[in-house]
Amino acid sequence: MTYDIEGRGEARLLPWVGPEGKRCYVVTDGVGYVSRVADTVERLQLGMADGLLDHAAEMLADHRATSAQLRFLLARMAESLADVRRIAESRGARLPVPVHRDPDVASFETSG
Repeated sequence: MTYDIEGRGEARLLPWVGPEGKRCYVVTDGVGYVSRVADTVERLQLGMADGLLDHAAEMLADHRATSAQLRFLLARMAESLADVRRIAESRGARLPVPVHRDPDVASFETSG
């Protein structure tokens, strides 16, 4: 979600949470230091998610993987999915609002 803060920029959802697990935002024009750090963290988080997917495929193919190993993998994947969801929400909020909406897409969005 983004908010225009009195012409000073928009509030960007950051790819990490605060000490109490609450969302963090920065008011930015998109080119400041914190935005660049956030972009770097997002790239790292997405790279880690990619690595976890590869590791999951290997573990699922290995019938010797223990339930403890699979639970550990699942916990890391859940953390990674939360990161990826936050990145998607942040990036989606920064997309421009479409001028023309496709009626087929609009009807799909409202039917759910």
